[in-house]
Amino acid sequence: MQGPIVILTGAGISKESGLDTFRCVDGIWAKVRLEDVATPEGFDRDPDQVHAFYNDRRAQLGDPGVEPNPAHHALAELERRWPAEVLIVTQNIDDLHERAGSRNLIHMHGELLKARCASCGQTVEWHGALGVTDRCASCGRVGAMRPDIVWFGEMPLEMERIYRALETCALFIAIGTSGHVYPAAGFVQSVQSIGKAHTVELNLEPSEGASRFDETIYGPATAAVPAYVSRLLARGG
Repeated sequence: MQGPIVILTGAGISKESGLDTFRCVDGIWAKVRLEDVATPEGFDRDPDQVHAFYNDRRAQLGDPGVEPNPAHHALAELERRWPAEVLIVTQNIDDLHERAGSRNLIHMHGELLKARCASCGQTVEWHGALGVTDRCASCGRVGAMRPDIVWFGEMPLEMERIYRALETCALFIAIGTSGHVYPAAGFVQSVQSIGKAHTVELNLEPSEGASRFDETIYGPATAAVPAYVSRLLARGG
């Protein structure tokens, strides 16, 4: 098995780096209403609240101990050594994959360290606090800068490229995903409808769509992912 690989990653891979997840029992959505901070309507109603929420998330990336973990590093090593393309499609908005060395990467739900102008669409790197007084460097409008995050009701990014990769991959791996959020939760079905790729779930516990995978491996991402990558590279890298 030396063909292209598509890897979907979710919050489970970043949780072991000290970042809060959204959907677990004590996760972010248990503490704040997603309608208030993760929808265009919430931003229109109270942009200060939305900015404060994402400013906190952005600042957390710089906390001591928030670093790429062995799972992130294993995926970066797989990309470097695998003889065909390895594409990581992540639902995560942090930068841990990049910091581990992954380069062929799609953030389908956007990135915390970017801001976008709601007026002209210009996207820029943004590492500090963001607020309603910030001006767009492209169009000059004040108050239109928003986190470059895909909110509920908005279309995830680069979907055409993702589906092209799913159509041609030989192996599809889902890591640390809940299986609740579409369209990502439907990727395994898209792959299986073509019938060419082997599908694997690596997760702490079975996801909502666990039964759809050809192979399932459960345990912490920091253990399961490096072990699986080592086996792959031993067989085909």
